[in-house]
Amino acid sequence: MWLGKNESAAFWLSVLTDLKARGVEDILITATDNLNGFTQTINNVFPQSQTQICVVHQIRNSAKYVVWKDKKAFSKDMKLIYNAPTKQAAKATLEDFKNKWNHKYPYAIKSWEDNWEALTGHFH
Repeated sequence: MWLGKNESAAFWLSVLTDLKARGVEDILITATDNLNGFTQTINNVFPQSQTQICVVHQIRNSAKYVVWKDKKAFSKDMKLIYNAPTKQAAKATLEDFKNKWNHKYPYAIKSWEDNWEALTGHFH
């Protein structure tokens, strides 16, 4: 177990380096909260690891500034993205989501677009 005063990329670098020193050769997949610099840190220590952003963190981050009267509809539309059966269907749903909500919540759309590849790692 590792303890730190905060969760920074530097803290996680020390944890990952320690794991490697203890004999871990590779990590197949990591799921992160998208902490700034964390994905790069993982790739520096374990270059073959596939990183996926935790969809729960993405949802929370996307919805945290949505006004109360829009929350239900916004969340329902967002759910269609992460419950889509294929990556192609999810991308089409994201486009619909963007067309509907970008005028009001552009930061949420940008977050989904910026994190798209890391979010859709579970699709084949």
